[in-house]
Amino acid sequence: MYAAPGNAGIAQLARCVPIDAADIDGLARFAREASCDMVIVGPELPLSLGLADRLASQGHAVFGPTAAAARIESSKAYAKGVMERAGIPTASYEVFDDPFRARQAAVAVASRAGSVVVKLDALAAGKGVVVAHGPEEAGAAVDSLAKGAAGNDGFRLIIEECLEGYEASIIGISDGKDVVTLVPAKDHKRAFDGDIGPNTGGMGAIAPAPGIDRDMLEWISDRVLLAAVRQMAQEGVPFAGALFAGLMITDDGPKVLEFNCRFGDPETQAIMPLLGIDLLDLVEASCHGCIGQMKADFRKANSTCVVMASKGYPGHYGTGAPIRIPTDLPEETVIFHAGTRIADGRLVSAGGRVLGVTAVGSSTSESRRCAYDAIERIGFEGGYCRSDIGLGIGLPGEDL
Repeated sequence: MYAAPGNAGIAQLARCVPIDAADIDGLARFAREASCDMVIVGPELPLSLGLADRLASQGHAVFGPTAAAARIESSKAYAKGVMERAGIPTASYEVFDDPFRARQAAVAVASRAGSVVVKLDALAAGKGVVVAHGPEEAGAAVDSLAKGAAGNDGFRLIIEECLEGYEASIIGISDGKDVVTLVPAKDHKRAFDGDIGPNTGGMGAIAPAPGIDRDMLEWISDRVLLAAVRQMAQEGVPFAGALFAGLMITDDGPKVLEFNCRFGDPETQAIMPLLGIDLLDLVEASCHGCIGQMKADFRKANSTCVVMASKGYPGHYGTGAPIRIPTDLPEETVIFHAGTRIADGRLVSAGGRVLGVTAVGSSTSESRRCAYDAIERIGFEGGYCRSDIGLGIGLPGEDL
């Protein structure tokens, strides 16, 4: 097994090769030279750049959508169009290529409704969405996103209704025809305790997500994931890979906030320890068009993933801080590496989000306790994490 570019965690299981995830030519060349049977494409950027297309043209089995299908994430306007045509519930919206008109619309919606969502129609590493409260914030959000995207070809902004409710993440694995739906998860996006501070790529997650029973999950699987897959196939853009739906569970039922074209992070770190079958079986079924024959079994347990990040993330942060992970952590605890590397024989930080500390328990409270116990034993100078992952969901019967 090879990983590109990899980190200190996966290096314990695979040979890491120093090829950037966006180096399409380099990745395609290496896959050909190494005679790789299958390639799993993780990040959204190489998918949007057409890595899956290149690899498939070389004869490799590929887990991940084509560039055309990856637009479900790389273009929020395209995704909203798919939702409309498929009858998938979502927030009302308008698309603008003129920042001045977008600002007018955002201010008007915020003046009328109190809040508005402003989205950049492009990949932005989880930082292209602003929930603005009031007209002044709405105008500033448009100005900020427009400034950050200045000079980009095809610049567009989406001005969207702000939905009320609680969020959940659902991931389905598709072969372009059918979908196997994984256990729902709940992400914590904000940087600091109490859901305050800037948005991040995710500071932690729990699974299963509270508030989603079997009937609702089946409804989401059929009316959201499968509906999107079938609509895209009907339009000649089949989606094969991991389809991630970010949802708001409103008083009127689930509504889609966004789609992603890959496994969500850190939701996947919370989901995987609960998966009762080998993930590779589902990946192979996706690659070979037989997902309809598969079923994902899950353990009757709960998991919590807490992200340990570099101090300063998601703003400016340093790297190279030494990390010490004890070797005697409990069996039900898994440390997922993100921004790590080996320097002079030592494990050090190499990114903003550094570790995903995940634990499984019979309840959310037990899995939280085990995850935070592990964090107390990890030495990471200058690292920080939220202390309230899994708390404050605010649902009836919440396990605190």
